[in-house]
Order: sequence, then structure tokens, then C-alpha cells
Amino acid sequence: MLIEENFSLKPHNTFGLDVIANLKASIEQTEDLEELFKSDKYRTVKKMVLGGGSNVLFTRNFLGMVLKMEIQGVEVMEEGDDSILVSFGAGENWHQCVLWAVEKGYGGIENLSLIPGTIGAAPMQNIGAYGVELKEVFHSLEAYEIKTGKMVRFFNEDCKFGYRYSVFKGAQRDKYIITKVNLRLSKKPSFNISYGAIKETLESMGVEELSLKSVSQAVINIRQSKLPDPAQIGNAGSFFKNPVVENGYFDSLRAAFEEIPGYRLNEEFTKVPAAWLIDQCGWKGKRLGNVGVHDKQALVLVNHGGGKGKEIINLSMDIQKSVQGTFGIQLDTEVNII
Repeated sequence: MLIEENFSLKPHNTFGLDVIANLKASIEQTEDLEELFKSDKYRTVKKMVLGGGSNVLFTRNFLGMVLKMEIQGVEVMEEGDDSILVSFGAGENWHQCVLWAVEKGYGGIENLSLIPGTIGAAPMQNIGAYGVELKEVFHSLEAYEIKTGKMVRFFNEDCKFGYRYSVFKGAQRDKYIITKVNLRLSKKPSFNISYGAIKETLESMGVEELSLKSVSQAVINIRQSKLPDPAQIGNAGSFFKNPVVENGYFDSLRAAFEEIPGYRLNEEFTKVPAAWLIDQCGWKGKRLGNVGVHDKQALVLVNHGGGKGKEIINLSMDIQKSVQGTFGIQLDTEVNII
């Protein structure tokens, strides 16, 4: 196991923030975790797990050890006539796993194409996009329990998945380190193209017969047209969650703002696009020094170069106050703030 000192995290967070970790350990197998947490030298050192760094905002140097999750591997666990159970190492790149499944003809995650990060981070916030959430294909995961040093398996119901939520962001936060994720994918996929602009994009692509590859490519095309490439400009994708409000309150908002969009979830709640709220408050494309709001997607905060984490935090707080003051809606951050 490789351990490095004064490790630069700039290449390892998609905001491109120039911060340092006192120590960095490369986690390539579960035995590395056992070694670290039983070590007299490192056992009491503050630690954090870092995957692709695509959902984290560093506001300062990290005074501790970053555990860089690099456990690899793709293994078929079981296969039936209609589905296949596949185990992925937590350090595998999420998008590459999606492309692997698409190439093999296994459906269920094609709508989640081009989401950045590692597969180990996916269950933590129940990633989702274009009408699909991870929980729909999630079977189980394996995790190292920090307190006991034991490996524990969590099944779908154990994770208590919600909108961008799991127990790993709640009651079990910082108690486990995910090492493997097991997904049940379909060998007879059904296609979900009703959300967003997927159907229109497929038509513009000239697709006449749906396939996993065409749906995946349509999602990739949409995301690339709306979201900035972190290699070109620092960002962590969607900075805020789409807020969920009671239907009665949404109806009152629509009476005041006729064009406000909303997606009725059930008889009680409606989801409101945070990007629309932010745009209406005049933030889209606005720049404050080295940071700002993306000019094509108001949900994305960007680092134009040389920005600091605290600048991004201050910008996000100004946006939250603005949306709260205009619509009476509290925006919650999707990004983990360190």
C-alpha cells in the first residue's frame, strides 16, 4: 500500500481546487483498510474516502489522511434468463461501468451515462438522472465497518434509499467504507425515454429502433450540451438538489409564477427544478471574481481558475438566500463540503 505525504488534491477534485492532504493512502484491496485502521501509526489519524472527487468541495487543506479508493474489478456473480448480477469494485469509474453494461447488452443504467465519479460513491447518494435512480438496479454492497474491522453486506432495503439519500449520508455516515457494489441488470431491457429531452434527442440522432447504445448516447449528448467538462472548467455537476415541496405550496407558487415547472411525485409532493429557480433569480452566467454560475446550466457552480472553496461556498449561500427570498424554498446542497 502506497502512502504519500503532502499530497496535492488539485488533480483529484473536479472543482480543481488547489488544496493539500497531509497524507494519502491508495486503497487497492480491503486488506489495505484493515492495515490502516489497525496500525498504531495511522489508526487515530483523521481520514476521509475520496473516489473521483466529483461530488466534493474542499474549503481548506485536509489535515489528515485521504483514502483514495482504487479497488478495481468487474465480476459476474450470477446469471439468469432475464437478469444478471454483477459486482463492481468501488474504485471503478462509474461511466466506464455503464459503457461496459451497454456493450454487453445489460440494461438498467444506460440513463445514468456520463455521471462522473466512482461506483463506490453511487449508492451513497442514490445517484439518478433522466428518470432513473440507482436503487432500481441496486442489489447490495460490501463495506468495511470502521469500528469493528468487519466486512458487512447491505442489501437494497438496508440502504433506505431516497432522493439523493442513503443511510450512508444519514445514520451510518462515516461508519463504513464501501468496497464493492452489486447491481442486478436486465438482459431484456425496457427503455425509459420519457424524461427530459431524451426522446427529442433520439429523433434528432435519426434513431428508428431503440437500443441501449442509442439511449446511452442520447443521454451523453444531452449532458455534454448542458454541463461543462471539468477538464475545461472546474465544477462538480449539480451543486444543489431539486427541492421537493408540498403540492398545496406548489399550487400557490404557480398562481404567482405561472411558468414555474414542477413534477408531481405523488398526492403530497412536487419536485421543482432548482435550475429554473436559480435562473429566475438572475444567477445564470453570473461571475463573481474567480467563481460563478455556468452560463448554460444554472445548477452548476464553476471555478473559472484560481478560485477558492470558500468563494464557492459564499456564492452558494448568496444563491440560497436569493431563492429563499423570492420563492420561499430552501435549496439544499448536493455536493459534500469539506
